[in-house]
Amino acid sequence: MHRPALRRSIQPLATRNYRFLISAVALQVFGTGVWSIVMVFQVLALNDSPVVLSGVAAAMSLGLFAFSIVGGVVADRFDRRRTIITVQGATAAVMTITSVLALTGAIQLWQVAAAAFCLGAGSAFFYPAYSSYLPRVLPPEQLLAANGLEGAVRPTFGQGLGPALGGIVVGAFFPGAGAVLVAVAHLAAFVLTMFLSRAESPSGTSDGSAERTSVREDLRAGIGYVLRTRWLLWSLIFGCVNALVIQGPIEVLLPFIARQHFADPESTYGFLMAGYGIGGAVGSLIVSALRLPRRYLTLMLACWGGGTLPLIVIGAAEHRAPMLVALFVAGAATSGGVVIWGTLLQRLVPPEMIGRVASLDFFVSIAFMPVSIAIAGPLSLVIPVDVIFLLAGLLPAAFALVAMAAGGMNATQMANPLDAGSEDGRAREA
Repeated sequence: MHRPALRRSIQPLATRNYRFLISAVALQVFGTGVWSIVMVFQVLALNDSPVVLSGVAAAMSLGLFAFSIVGGVVADRFDRRRTIITVQGATAAVMTITSVLALTGAIQLWQVAAAAFCLGAGSAFFYPAYSSYLPRVLPPEQLLAANGLEGAVRPTFGQGLGPALGGIVVGAFFPGAGAVLVAVAHLAAFVLTMFLSRAESPSGTSDGSAERTSVREDLRAGIGYVLRTRWLLWSLIFGCVNALVIQGPIEVLLPFIARQHFADPESTYGFLMAGYGIGGAVGSLIVSALRLPRRYLTLMLACWGGGTLPLIVIGAAEHRAPMLVALFVAGAATSGGVVIWGTLLQRLVPPEMIGRVASLDFFVSIAFMPVSIAIAGPLSLVIPVDVIFLLAGLLPAAFALVAMAAGGMNATQMANPLDAGSEDGRAREA
């Protein structure tokens, strides 16, 4: 990476508020990664049943789903900094109580499920508040780099370091020790958010203190804005299609392929998923070092649509190397598109609407993932797995062209230049 590009990718770290914010995010996702291990072994220690484990694991997704829309309304109605601090404090309190119960041997299954539910609900409130607070911390030209850094932090700490260290701690001691690590991570994140200042954004965004309306009116206004804004609507529709088509094959059918072709399916599956996560981190960092091109929506859809094409290799390959490369490239391209998407939400969407739009994005992603996972297994009984991966690779790429035309993407990106030397195109609608 050239020195100017490297300097551009880390430029947000020069801002005090952003350093505290991204550090808190890193600790939060690290704690969630540790919890993914702690929860499994704590449940198995209490009730060695896969059915019970599935039910407890679903509690976290239920918390996300139940509050994903409400979280966006809260982010737009109330002070975002205060919302972030409150969410982190509440999550730290819940995890501290859970760790005490686990250490003393008094924890019960419903308490593990409740903790998982609260962790999911906390994320549902945190993500929209974070997305709408970030433009208050950084100037518009640094948002791409900031979203790229976040995109690298999440898989590194949430899918890599967190589960790895959680597994070591739980294996060496017992689940309660891992729960303490989760609590410490969230407590540290809470302390860091307390240092966030109330400084105004360089772009002068609002602080959420505008005239109050009802929650229903706020939600209706957010949905109405998305429906009126073609590029936004079709990007979300594409996200739904993408989640529906690719999530199930990766989550459900990839382990089946690993078991069919390799003697060590568990380690192979973990190895392949690590490649997908590392690819996501690398792709995020690469995009963070760039400036938004003139045709930023074209690039975003090219990353998302083209990023699924390597999945074709998964169904046909019988060796680890091509599968690993395919997943690495898919992860890099997909995450690169997500970095651009997050930046566009913060630069093209009106400041008072960012939380609701971010929560709607969150909601549609969550809604279609379990559907995709649920139908992947039964579908594999009537359609060969290699054909399913072929369709998973081709359909999003084809639909990206549909979204490009139906969403008027070219007209939007031409009317709203967002390169570092141009005027910020915030709040203009195509």
